[in-house]
Amino acid sequence: MPKPANSQRPQASFWRTVQAIMWKDLTSELRHKEIVSAMFIFSLLVVLIFNFSLELDRATRDNVAAGVLWVTFVFAATLGLNRTFAAEKDRDLLDGLLLAPIDRSALFVGKMLSTFIFIIIVESIVVPLFSLLYNMSLFTPLLLVVLVLGTLGYTVVGTLLAAIAIHTRAREIMLPILLFPVAVPVIIASVQASAGILEGNALGNISGPLNLVVVYDIILFAIAIMTFDYLIEE
Repeated sequence: MPKPANSQRPQASFWRTVQAIMWKDLTSELRHKEIVSAMFIFSLLVVLIFNFSLELDRATRDNVAAGVLWVTFVFAATLGLNRTFAAEKDRDLLDGLLLAPIDRSALFVGKMLSTFIFIIIVESIVVPLFSLLYNMSLFTPLLLVVLVLGTLGYTVVGTLLAAIAIHTRAREIMLPILLFPVAVPVIIASVQASAGILEGNALGNISGPLNLVVVYDIILFAIAIMTFDYLIEE
């Protein structure tokens, strides 16, 4: 009787590569603490600046709370995304990764997940501080779901475009120029969904922007998997 083909081996190899890339980035960050610390300090400064500048008008501060929250996360996440491939590029390790006999999509998924973890760590610290300073509760399960989904979509497209920006000289400037126009749908939908939740709206009233965030995540992830191999080579 012929032996059945082991179809699980490529899948296992794919996830081992993803885990190896994630572990490398996480251990490097634990050693140097560059990305998370920079994103946290930036987020804290933005929250404090908006808090004191809007102190005199409580109604306005409540109305713009969702926008302030996402402005903080978007710009802080951009700092982290700028470092997605920077360490490998600066140390001439990126060519070695590209020459390794691994699936390029595994490299993308590993980098995306490690950056996503860094951003979520910063958000988990900033959300309680934001709640304290703005005197509002952000610990609503639905709001946390929106934060995770919006952050995931922004991280997916940011990691993909970071693969393009890393080959330019002014990559710190080029990435935001490429990223912000593409990420506008997920940012606007996330702000609208978050604002609706903070206003106490039911799930049915925010289903439109929430569904847009989910669809955006799925479509951009599929596009990233299909195009990353080409973009990282250019």
